[in-house]
Amino acid sequence: MTASTTRCTTAAKPGTSRTSRIAAVAAIAVAGSMLMTACGDQTNKPAKVEEASGKPAVAAPLSDRLPQAIRDKGEIKVGSDIAYAPVEFKDKDGNVVGIDPDLADAMSKQLGVRFVFENGTFDTLITGLRAKRYDMAMSAMTDTKDRQQGIDSETKKKVGEGVDFVDYFSAGVSIYTKKGADKGIKSWADLCGKKLVVQRGTVSEDLAKAESAKCVKAKKGKIAIEAFDTDQQAQTRLRAGGADAGSSDFPVAAYTVKTSGGGNDFQIVGSQVEAAPYGIAVAKGNTQLRDAIKAAMDAVIANGEYKKILDKWGVAAGAVTEAKINGGS
Repeated sequence: MTASTTRCTTAAKPGTSRTSRIAAVAAIAVAGSMLMTACGDQTNKPAKVEEASGKPAVAAPLSDRLPQAIRDKGEIKVGSDIAYAPVEFKDKDGNVVGIDPDLADAMSKQLGVRFVFENGTFDTLITGLRAKRYDMAMSAMTDTKDRQQGIDSETKKKVGEGVDFVDYFSAGVSIYTKKGADKGIKSWADLCGKKLVVQRGTVSEDLAKAESAKCVKAKKGKIAIEAFDTDQQAQTRLRAGGADAGSSDFPVAAYTVKTSGGGNDFQIVGSQVEAAPYGIAVAKGNTQLRDAIKAAMDAVIANGEYKKILDKWGVAAGAVTEAKINGGS
């Protein structure tokens, strides 16, 4: 973020089918093919991540790119803050849905393993990678040099070994206010002396702190920043009148404005800023997994599934033409 189920939104779990009868093999292959087809279209019936199914009958074209340990497990554990609609969130039935789960689904067909999304607060995802709780983090995470190098964005001190990113989307940051009550806020400079709600550990929080320092230097009053574990908590605070504005990545802010209160709660003010790539984070040194993810994302872009997914969620403006490694600045 710039800021976490048998689930047809992931690939079926690899296993082996052992039978001496040719007819049985054919029947299993047909059944597996039908399952994969059914899992390809989740527009009407999203499936749950936690409930993964069996191995696809047709060999995935990029499965040999993965580390053997992951191929043996048949799954990739994904750390994600599943409270950031429309990137990843739970629908009214508790299913994990969104841009990232759909893209993971598409990549699973290429790699032949399931992607198991595990919920966590955004600011702990990189720590979870270091602790090997996750194989990767996919959570609208902006690729920045600081994150690549393990640098705290505020103190500029080294806090970890950093991560590698596979960049797959581009998004800026937006400010939103209660509808009909922008309080003169049209840009970041207008936030001086006002209260802003954000999700903790996000680029929105970093931008707010940097802007607040400018406000103090100009003697216009600092920005009172209140940071929450989830973006939904920040929205609730603003909705209740506890702040003057909120800030999120543009896709999230736009979705919130469109859906909250039937479109009557919030409005976006000004233009999005700091457009930067979202990246899938992988631990330093895990280059084989990183490169396999890149190859899978490139395949999804090339075969058209990528465009269909972005169109489905109304975020085609953030599309990229290829995945890149560590393209953030």
